[in-house]
Amino acid sequence: MSAVRTLLIIPTLGQRLEHLRETLTSIRAQEASADVVIVSPVTPDTVQISEEFRVKLLEDPGNQTQAINAGVRFALSSRSYDYVNWLNDDDFLKPGALAITEKALDANPHATVAYGACSYIDARGNELWVSKAGPWAQRILSWGPDLIPQPGMLIRMSAWQQVGGIDESYRFAFDLDLLLKLKKIGPLIDTGQTVSSFRWHADSLTVGDRTTNLVESERAKRASLSPTARKLAWTWEKPVRIATRVAAAEVSRRARKISS
Repeated sequence: MSAVRTLLIIPTLGQRLEHLRETLTSIRAQEASADVVIVSPVTPDTVQISEEFRVKLLEDPGNQTQAINAGVRFALSSRSYDYVNWLNDDDFLKPGALAITEKALDANPHATVAYGACSYIDARGNELWVSKAGPWAQRILSWGPDLIPQPGMLIRMSAWQQVGGIDESYRFAFDLDLLLKLKKIGPLIDTGQTVSSFRWHADSLTVGDRTTNLVESERAKRASLSPTARKLAWTWEKPVRIATRVAAAEVSRRARKISS
């Protein structure tokens, strides 16, 4: 049996246990194996789930960004990995996703990230939308909307360590900030396949606080721009903000329609 090359962190409050089981089941069903660390309040329920799926459980340090970084540090204290990512307890991987993204990074040794399309689903599992941004998503990353779906992407561990992991000063846009930093040191590779699902429901952080998310996204983009481009950022920030809100409203409309 080949060595496990990928590390996945699951930051969770431990309140959506059935969704968490779905997430873990999708990981265990992968063709390529992954080590998993759940970072959560330690309760009888989270202990039972960690034992059921034979994954490690780490006490939640306080918020999502700290949890992801802490999970990576904890895992790296005992062994090394080639690749890393995190999944929320309401996301899951499509069959074969890890093999697809690992293969893409193996074939492109200078790439920092491999990613694919993401299926948006409602709380019942009904498909609402498929985000198929493709290779041009990375070309607009520094000024347009972030169209690279985080749940199915895979990050080269050496690149993660080079940029210092996640910036814990962000609450929402930390994945965008991370991608912009990774893009500066190596290309982002689109696999051209749907590799993950994101559950769209009322208590999802990025759905529930769109304004703060947009403000943080603009901060991350400005930080990645040259001083000259930064002065012109105001010219495209408002249109991008409007487009992002319109897209979010459309997904929510579809969710309400399907649910009814």
